[in-house]
Amino acid sequence: MSVPIERIIGLVASFLAVVVVLTLHEFAHAFVAYRCGDPTPKWNRRLTLNPLRHFDLIGLICFTLVGFGWAKPVPINPNNFKKYRLGLGLTACAGVVMNYLCAFVFAPFLLMTVHYGQGLPEPIFYFLYKFTQYLYGYSLSFCVFNLLPLYPLDGFRIVDALNKRRGKIYRFLRQYGYYILLFLIAESFICNVFVDFGTSYGNYTMVTWMDNLNILGWFMKFGTNILGWPIDALWGLVPW
Repeated sequence: MSVPIERIIGLVASFLAVVVVLTLHEFAHAFVAYRCGDPTPKWNRRLTLNPLRHFDLIGLICFTLVGFGWAKPVPINPNNFKKYRLGLGLTACAGVVMNYLCAFVFAPFLLMTVHYGQGLPEPIFYFLYKFTQYLYGYSLSFCVFNLLPLYPLDGFRIVDALNKRRGKIYRFLRQYGYYILLFLIAESFICNVFVDFGTSYGNYTMVTWMDNLNILGWFMKFGTNILGWPIDALWGLVPW
């Protein structure tokens, strides 16, 4: 199979995995908010598995380019919750919990593809392998990424639900969190470009420096290693 065909198959698999992961994430927010007594997601047509209702263009582009991004936040009205703090907290946690559970579910499909898909035609096997790999990887990375306490990510909303005070740090993160987030993503993307360049030309000093400077990349590696360990340990017990 030629390199261009591999790249096309990889891009298609990546895009489809992004569609699945983002849609399930946002649907979880909408479903939990609705179950907690808020009809706002349903009124805004977000209580659906239709991915077109959930996409944010910039977040989708970031996800495609660097492997993590975001979707349109689900609109809610916390005043409708039967129990205000509980409803706010459960709704904020719903997306990352959904992604983590999906990572548990998608991991065995990746392992089954690796162990039992070798007899398939090469393009089909490669697509299934990349698709299941991206489903698992994106689910886990999106879970970790959204735990950052920066607006408009879930981590900020979890802090918002748990914290009754609205001090200077809260107001700073609420006002500038979006711009900090874009900076971290851009900085990570630039570092990755230099890492690829250094790897291609054997400049491993550049690779080391860029890896150390990649703030978001370091956080993502640390978080995915921690949260990915129970998944690997569980499915590693299965005699494939």
